[in-house]
Amino acid sequence: MTGLLVTGIGVVAPTGVGVEEHWASLVRGEPAIRPVEGFDSGRYGVPLAGQVRDFVPADHVSPQLMVQTDRWTWMSLAAATLAAEDAGYTAPEDVYATSVFLASGSGGNEFSQHEIQGLWAKGPRSVGAYQSIAWFYAASTGQVSIRDGFKGPSGVVVSEGAGGLDSIGWARRVARRGTPAVLVGGTEAGLCPYAVLCQATGGRLSSAQRPEDAYLPFDRRADGHVVGEGGAILLLEEPGAAAARGATKVWGEVAGYAATHDAHHHEDPAPDAVQYARAIRLSLADAGVSPDEVDLVMADGAGVPELDRLELEALGAVFGGRTTPVPVTAPSSFTGRLMAGGSALDVATALLAMRDGIVPGTAFLTDPVEAPAGVDLVTAGRVRDLSTVVVLARGAGGFNSSLVLRRPAGGPTS
Repeated sequence: MTGLLVTGIGVVAPTGVGVEEHWASLVRGEPAIRPVEGFDSGRYGVPLAGQVRDFVPADHVSPQLMVQTDRWTWMSLAAATLAAEDAGYTAPEDVYATSVFLASGSGGNEFSQHEIQGLWAKGPRSVGAYQSIAWFYAASTGQVSIRDGFKGPSGVVVSEGAGGLDSIGWARRVARRGTPAVLVGGTEAGLCPYAVLCQATGGRLSSAQRPEDAYLPFDRRADGHVVGEGGAILLLEEPGAAAARGATKVWGEVAGYAATHDAHHHEDPAPDAVQYARAIRLSLADAGVSPDEVDLVMADGAGVPELDRLELEALGAVFGGRTTPVPVTAPSSFTGRLMAGGSALDVATALLAMRDGIVPGTAFLTDPVEAPAGVDLVTAGRVRDLSTVVVLARGAGGFNSSLVLRRPAGGPTS
């Protein structure tokens, strides 16, 4: 059975605004992690981040909508437009034929900080009416569906870093119930003092002063991750519906998906990778794919030694029996961890990798840890034919998700 097709991609990321801009930056091997601009983040021990520098909100969002919403929603609105344009998709006459299922982790941080500061300094009357909707984690889903007139079953997925993949899982459920098109993915904007302080208390951020030392998944020098902002939104369509409207582009097929939960602790990772490995196996079974048929794995790549060790344990458990090790890369090392937006961006990156037959490397991976049997850690970009790619993601609190992408017959079309 053919799965949902990805017919449009919209990217707003530290590596660029637009799918081709993002991809060109990765192919050139240009990390987008730099000193934080806009405020003094060093006071929180967080000197570096992956910021979206080339994003002009007014180019994508109307002034009336901008005053009601936060930066993360501006990015979602922009990415949704870019995805629809990429797909050549216009709102159908049936307003219930399109759904919006986006992921969110932290909501409208910058907007909320501004309103909280007003509350403390001037009192309740200084807080605007839009605070009640701009911070809300479902704001981006709601604003995209309202602006574009999409009234199909919609919702928000809150599973932190796994959210981008989990939104695709929800899209499959919605499509099985009769909605032919779904916008999925998500963005985040967690780079303001309030949001950075919240993340710093988790103890998983790198304090490195230089980008080349900061976010190093699977490297012996790893000491945490770097915050990033942005993400990606993708348009998924039921194959028959895409053909009926004359869709001219297909990036790839969602062949399989699965999610598990460690059910261990809301902050500490489980002592083993049993549930993570189980999610990968279930997604492969869902796709009808064996471990030997996987051409590439895009890892979660936490950059925290203990979490990296657990991820490699899961990968070894699934792919350890392969004759030829599976390449494993962590492209998030170029952008920072984008929370809910990160796994959505990895899906976009995986589709681009399949299109061009290029495996992006892992930034600054110069002293890799020992990988288990069946796993080949990618330190630099390489050329490789890719027909089946697995994208992995984990969310704080024990969420594990795995997505299997398949190149469409004949390759991506445009």
